[in-house]
Formats: sequence, C-alpha cells, structure tokens
Amino acid sequence: MARVISLINLKGGVAKTTTTVALAETLASQFGKRVLVIDLDPQTNATTILLGEKKWKKINEKGWTLATLFKDALDPDNKSFDLKKSLQKGVSDVQGATTVDLLPSSLDLIDVQDKLASAPTGQFYSVTPIDLLRLAVKPILDDYDIVLIDCPPNLGIITLNGLRISEGYIIPTVPDVLSTYGIPQIVTRVGNFSKEVGEDIEPIGIVITKYQEASTIHVNVSRDLRRRGDPPVFETVVRQANQIAASAEFQTERRTIKQKYGYGDLATRYIDLARELIDRLDMEQ
Repeated sequence: MARVISLINLKGGVAKTTTTVALAETLASQFGKRVLVIDLDPQTNATTILLGEKKWKKINEKGWTLATLFKDALDPDNKSFDLKKSLQKGVSDVQGATTVDLLPSSLDLIDVQDKLASAPTGQFYSVTPIDLLRLAVKPILDDYDIVLIDCPPNLGIITLNGLRISEGYIIPTVPDVLSTYGIPQIVTRVGNFSKEVGEDIEPIGIVITKYQEASTIHVNVSRDLRRRGDPPVFETVVRQANQIAASAEFQTERRTIKQKYGYGDLATRYIDLARELIDRLDMEQ
C-alpha cells in the first residue's frame, strides 16, 4: 500500500514544488522507490519540471490533466477524465529515476477551484467534492511505494482532496517570519479536517529550505522552529543555491541527481532528506 504524503505551505516561493520533485527523483534514483507525483497546484510547476513545457502543452490540449477530473464534477453528465491517458509514466530527466510517474496539473484548475464548492454530490451524497481525487486514483495507488502531492498554497477544496488521501503532510518553508506565519493555521485546520473525515493526517515535519547561514533571521527562526517542535523539524536543511533554482528547467537528455541539483553537498541534502522521510515513515531503505 502506497504511503501518501502532501506537501503544503500557505505562502508561495518556499521551494514546495522543488522539494516535492527532488524528493520524488531522489527516492526513485537513490532508493529504488516507485513514486507517483500528483500535481494539484494550478501553477503546474511540478508538471513542467518533470515533463517539460512542450509535452505538458500537448497533454493539456487533450485534457489529460487533473483539471478534467474536477471539471467532470461540475457536470455529472460529462465524464471526460481518463486516468490511463492522464497518468504520465517515467517522467523525470534524472538517471535512475525511471520509476517516477505523474498525474499532471493544468492552469484550468484556477477557474475550477472556485466552482467546486457548489459541485453536486453523488446519489445518497456518496461523492463529495473532497472525495474526487480519492475515488479517481484508488485503482493505481497499490502500484507505488510512495505518493507525493504538490498542493496549492491554500486550504481550498483541491488541497483538501490531496489531504483526504494522505496519511501525513510536510511543510517546506523558508525560515523567515512571512513564510512560517501560516504554519499554526495549517496544523489547526488540517487537524480539524482530519477529525471531520475520521482519518489520521499527521504533520510529518517541517523542511527548512533556501537556508542562508549568514542570515540572522534564518538562524533565529530555524532555532525557534526546532525549539517548538510542533510540527517537528527535519534535521536536513536545504540551503539557498542558484543550481537548485536552475534545476526547474527540464532537460531532454537524462542527467545525474548531482548534475541536476548541484555538486558538493547540494544533491546530498536531498538524499539525506529522502532518507529521513523513509525513516519517519518506517519504510525499508
């Protein structure tokens, strides 16, 4: 049974998507895991990093994205979502990461999200707007060791769809005041949602990203997050580096994990982070 983890932060620009993709590629290439990335973020960044913009445009034109799944909910007579065609296999450009698959996002999710609250429920209220993703992906979850869900920077219905199938969530954050301000709200809201649906959705931990050792704010906020320990903070810290930002550009030829995320300790940080996640989930390495 796949271990399903959402990645979320209410603020953009905290390397949430980079962390999602880097974890997926590292878990596959370094630890041999079968990984599914579900891109729920309308910005489609995880999708374009893993597929390239050219291929994304082709599948988007054909409607082979998760936007179609949610559009179907707005019109019960229209069932256009095709899981088999939407599932993109072997998407990463990293050597050895051929076991990374993707359910892609679309910019169309921006318009769909606001309308989902009024989506009709199934007969006997059997299908609610927060259950759409769960019912759609249920047939394939057993094909994977771990599923990583890149959530939008909000706690709307699309994000709740991701949390609905998750056993836990990770909060990537830059260690500054604005990026960490919403963490208590995330923990409280997800906790309440967990009780409402009757399923445990636990905070797995905070990942400190874009860390700058010379920044007093970064040092102090990181220390405060660790001191509070709720949620717990991963030991691995991902520092600020231009190479990591450049990794978002899809390459047609496969490259090593170090070529993509940087030499020295850069790629090693993601390997350490993946190992920590495996340990926290009590998975075999």
